[in-house]
Amino acid sequence: MLGRAPRRRWTAFAAVAMTGALALSACGGNSGGKGNNDKSQVEVFSWWTGPGEADGLAALKADFEKKNPGTKFVNAAIAGGSGTQAQAVLASRLQNRKPPDSFQGHAGAELLDYIKAGQIEPLDTFYDQNNLKSVYPQQLLQQISYKGHIYSVPVNIHRSNMLWYNPGILKDAGIADAPKSIPEFIADLKAVKEKTKKVPLSLGAQWTADHLLENVLLGDLGTDAYNALWKPGADWSTPAVTKALNDYAEIIKYTTVEAASTDWQGAAKAVVDGKAAFNIMGDWAYGYFVNPAPNGLSKKLDTDFKYAPTPGTDGTYLWLSDSFTLPKGAPHHAGAEAWLKEVSSREGQDLFNPKKGSVPARKDADKSLYSSGYLKYAFEQWNNPATKLAGSFWHGVNASKKQHTDIDTAVGLFLQSKDVGKLQSQLVAAAKNSGQ
Repeated sequence: MLGRAPRRRWTAFAAVAMTGALALSACGGNSGGKGNNDKSQVEVFSWWTGPGEADGLAALKADFEKKNPGTKFVNAAIAGGSGTQAQAVLASRLQNRKPPDSFQGHAGAELLDYIKAGQIEPLDTFYDQNNLKSVYPQQLLQQISYKGHIYSVPVNIHRSNMLWYNPGILKDAGIADAPKSIPEFIADLKAVKEKTKKVPLSLGAQWTADHLLENVLLGDLGTDAYNALWKPGADWSTPAVTKALNDYAEIIKYTTVEAASTDWQGAAKAVVDGKAAFNIMGDWAYGYFVNPAPNGLSKKLDTDFKYAPTPGTDGTYLWLSDSFTLPKGAPHHAGAEAWLKEVSSREGQDLFNPKKGSVPARKDADKSLYSSGYLKYAFEQWNNPATKLAGSFWHGVNASKKQHTDIDTAVGLFLQSKDVGKLQSQLVAAAKNSGQ
């Protein structure tokens, strides 16, 4: 997408979110002129507290303050992987009509609840005033629109389906290269367990098990069948889904019992520290690995770690996008718009993304900043017209908040019972009761 409009298959979210299945109409069409003109400060709510993401936010903050010397930046970030804790705090604030000036949300279905509740403003005028419709890919604009109105400002594109591995441990286990299919992956996990004393697959807090599930589903089902799971009336009871869930159960056996005590950073760190062979995590892990201390680990690609698409997903981008919104009743409306201008700018995105380990959402990024290591790979993959797109359900693209919660509950119960049949029946029910 970056550099020219892509010619790709459209993801299932368009069919889910942009059709008549969502009955409520959009709330107005413009943000300009509404609210107050207070630019004295801006409270920015996010979950960017970890290594890499905190560095990226700091870079944005510094550029924002340089461009807006009279505006106080208030960092209201809440710690917690994938935004789980932050979103709970945000929901309470919005319900009590005490919104921040802008809050982070994943582009896609995750924002629909806010739209339907009338909690965020459409940003059509903002986009027009800042000439943004020409610099964002049209497919992405469709993802963040509802009934013709745009509701958020994307700052990046992440890839969820990445396998991080320790080359030394693989060598000790007699594994020549990263696994290219789910069966190969299971065989490699077994080899690591039998031939080394290392953890085969590091896993963190429960949300990382949800993240693992979407990767196994994509790897076993393929892109088209995976995308079909998020269409209205999707059937989660098929033998193909059963096989994928059985593979998921087998893979879980090679994780650690104590995994739930740490978040994604600890699980990823186990790979570069030589304690675990594999970790499946989004490409924000790259920024954590290579950024300097104190927020990064200063690790070396090809020495301390290597990467590959998760097994069975080569050629597919399991994507997500961090974006920012304008809440209704934002106390510092002008400050919020100044922040949105920062995150939508080419300069802001090029400062943020190399540190975050992602690529810009804009099409006109400075390619020289993404010319080495993983970022070069990601930039080229995202821009390749042959690359297929699949939306990350865990990271907000194609599952409603209700289905998201129901899947998380099902996975939590499965981690205790290891009952695949019960897991599948709960996933079937989650799809039927998704509200989409």
